[in-house]
Amino acid sequence: MMKIIASNKAPEALGPYSQAVLVGGTLYMSGQIAINRETGEFVQSSIEAETEQVLHNMEAVLEEAGYHFQNVVKTTVFATDINDFAAINGVYAKFFKTEPPARSFVQVAALPKGARVEIEAIAYK
Repeated sequence: MMKIIASNKAPEALGPYSQAVLVGGTLYMSGQIAINRETGEFVQSSIEAETEQVLHNMEAVLEEAGYHFQNVVKTTVFATDINDFAAINGVYAKFFKTEPPARSFVQVAALPKGARVEIEAIAYK
């Protein structure tokens, strides 16, 4: 059985897709960017602030599905500048403190809304 997950604490999808889809015990989360749902503003003051907002958005979607960061088994980080690798990692490590998931980190040409980082995830329980 498939269930669409939509959190009112994370930004609405920017296109024809869901924030996440739960199939059995596996949660497939669409990429999150740094839009603050409460203000509607895009957080871009620094790559660290942007990454933190992305991870808070992910947390909201995870919680809506009844999951937590420790349930995440795989992430993909998309960044427009590979030189932001260390800064993104610094923030990422605060959310994945122990037994972090498998991960890919990819530099891309561009992201929606001019974002510098987007993270998607797969979680399981």
